[in-house]
Amino acid sequence: MTIKDLAKKTGYGVATVSRVLNNQPNVSEKARKAILKAVEESGFQINDNAKQLKQKNATSILVVVKGTSNEMFGSLVEIIQSEVAKTDYPLIVDYIDEDDNEVLRAVRLCREKKPLGILMLGGNMDHFLADFDKIEVPCVLVSSDASNLPFKNLSSVSTDDRLAAKCAMDSLIEMGHRRFAIVGGDKDTSDTGRLRYEGCLDSCLEHGIDFDKDKDYIGVRFSYQDGYDATCLLLRNKRNFTALFAAADVMAIGAIRAINDNGLRVPEDISVVGFDGLLLSSFLVPKLSTVEQSVRKMAVRSVEILLDCIENGAVPRHETVPFALRLRESTKKI
Repeated sequence: MTIKDLAKKTGYGVATVSRVLNNQPNVSEKARKAILKAVEESGFQINDNAKQLKQKNATSILVVVKGTSNEMFGSLVEIIQSEVAKTDYPLIVDYIDEDDNEVLRAVRLCREKKPLGILMLGGNMDHFLADFDKIEVPCVLVSSDASNLPFKNLSSVSTDDRLAAKCAMDSLIEMGHRRFAIVGGDKDTSDTGRLRYEGCLDSCLEHGIDFDKDKDYIGVRFSYQDGYDATCLLLRNKRNFTALFAAADVMAIGAIRAINDNGLRVPEDISVVGFDGLLLSSFLVPKLSTVEQSVRKMAVRSVEILLDCIENGAVPRHETVPFALRLRESTKKI
């Protein structure tokens, strides 16, 4: 009899049976008793050589982080590490550039590290459609919605980026602003950047506001420096805006510095709103208005879903976590 036979006999997943046989935690008492009873009845014995080989080849959880300057991802990784530390699984964290192909990187690491499952922070849907079928282990895409992708081993936990950005822009319009600039991600490579940009356009369209997509939008990387440089360029080009939406807090912080360095004030001359809800945003002068994502819930649910898929063969699921608009000192009515 094999572990697969025990799983079939008891109705529990292979991973759950394996954890009981190896006396590991995170198994319900009901499952443990049922599996141990089946072991006793069948006379099952663990093959120590096979056990050692499996432990060498497939025990870890892999985290692929797309982008090295995105502080929100840094917060996610910290919580993920804390959650996975409660289990017996080693954690491998791999950072790549935000322009790199995260799926091909994961394919390569699957060959080299043989993880039991993968958490992917950030993703491009084109990359998934082209190459994700090469990945066989359970995977959770964190911060991006994968519900439209046709893969049976892919789950996702995300914020509704488009709706959240629309809410931020709606709030600026309610304050009386009519002339906007947007510093966002590259719409061709960043699905998150594209969705937040589209949310801003939804708001402009709903309120009958003309927005010059060619002159008042700049797509850059998610970093302080790129937010700074993009805002400087908008000001040098004499774009006449009273409010700026940044697709990430790091961009917004760079934008505020650029506005001040160009002799203007926030919010007296230009209101600024960001996206992510970084802890730092509430300690700035002025405090940054921002869309606050449920970072802890996103991280915890992603780990829970991945472990359920690994250990119990659970079906993929796609969840959306709530967001909150925090209006602080960087925005004002005009």
